[in-house]
Amino acid sequence: MGLFPPPAAHQPRLPEDKIKSIYSSERIKVFIGIFFGYAAYYFVRKNFSFAIPELQKLGFSKGELGIAASALSIAYGFSKFLMGNISDRSNARYFLSIGLVLSAFTMIFMGVIPFATSSIAIMFVLMFINGWFQGMGWPASGRVVAHWYSIRERGRAMSFWNLAHNLGGFLVGPLTVLGFELFAGYQGMLYFPGLVAILFAILALILVRDTPQSVGLPPIEEYKNDYPKSYNAATQEKEFSAKEIFLEYVLNNKLLWFIAVANAFVYLVRNGIINWAPTFLQEVKHYTKGEAAWASGGYELAAIPGTILCGLISDKVFNGRRAPVTIIYMVMTLVAVLLYWKSPDSNHLVQNASLWAIGFFIYGPVMLIGVQAIDLVPKKAAGTAAGLTGLFGYFIGDLLANAALGRLVDKQGWDASFMVIAASCLVAIFFTAFTWNREKKNLGNLTPLSH
Repeated sequence: MGLFPPPAAHQPRLPEDKIKSIYSSERIKVFIGIFFGYAAYYFVRKNFSFAIPELQKLGFSKGELGIAASALSIAYGFSKFLMGNISDRSNARYFLSIGLVLSAFTMIFMGVIPFATSSIAIMFVLMFINGWFQGMGWPASGRVVAHWYSIRERGRAMSFWNLAHNLGGFLVGPLTVLGFELFAGYQGMLYFPGLVAILFAILALILVRDTPQSVGLPPIEEYKNDYPKSYNAATQEKEFSAKEIFLEYVLNNKLLWFIAVANAFVYLVRNGIINWAPTFLQEVKHYTKGEAAWASGGYELAAIPGTILCGLISDKVFNGRRAPVTIIYMVMTLVAVLLYWKSPDSNHLVQNASLWAIGFFIYGPVMLIGVQAIDLVPKKAAGTAAGLTGLFGYFIGDLLANAALGRLVDKQGWDASFMVIAASCLVAIFFTAFTWNREKKNLGNLTPLSH
């Protein structure tokens, strides 16, 4: 595999009297490693956006810098799928850390080397490279969760891990400001977060372990006595070739394609609302810039309890099934979208509450579709499966939310854009519903197997 070490070899089983205590401590360390490791990916994913006002002083326009920034989303969507396949055949401990270090070096290079910010073309290339390395974070984390958490606790684990997005997104702002102040220029906003990210990569390398078996522990299904009906040790614990992962477990899996399409429309709703909220609130609802910024910030904060609750419901109420919760959350999102759109212009309380309600509900499906993708394939194909849904989310949903909705507003007005967003909620529900019965059959009534 060259740069990426293969999956860690299984070690001899530890004595039974030590397994419980070691399993518990290792799971805590592994979770901390992937949580802070993935949060640090945001330090070098979002810092370019904070540097844009300073780069404009060099003569670049918002449109030009927007083109450079879009390279990251384009590369990230493809990388999440293709690098996800490599992650399934690699040691997640190293894969996560190497991806973070390479992404950090890319942004350090952009900040340190003078010609790196001399043209939009060079910045586009560097952001594309960065986006490709960024695609290594989620699949490696997904592989770790699939191996260390059983099916009836995976929703909770992923919902708490998903908060790494919010933590990283929150910390990148102060880091860029500190970089600017320490190094007296926009260059520090680019390379200082990269230096911090490398420290977090080292932390992840120290804490993360590839699989329980790599430290002498039993598979998570055996340890938790939590076997899905579809569990087969011959496939769940076997390492696959790239061809087997793609052809046998991912590309021929209709259920994955259904939730991948659903994910595209979930992302369109999420980003279509938040990316345009400041503009919509100021132009249509007569908010000031400060009021619009505060309302938009609440959207992100509301995602935290909504995501945690979503994972708890899928594990505790629906016994590891994801489709029912995704559908419920998307129905509630649709109600909130209609209220946000049609509420009286003068009633800012209702508008804020409806916007925050969208944030509360929409991030649950964003997280849960990734969990469902992992559930629908053997553990050794988890990264590729989640990568397929990510490809649709970023390359289709994210781009449509930015380019297509912006053009639609220019041509047809805000009402047309909200019709598209409301319709996207319905399409996401429609495609998720195709997985309802099959998921119920395979995962709904989990039956412990003898072992």
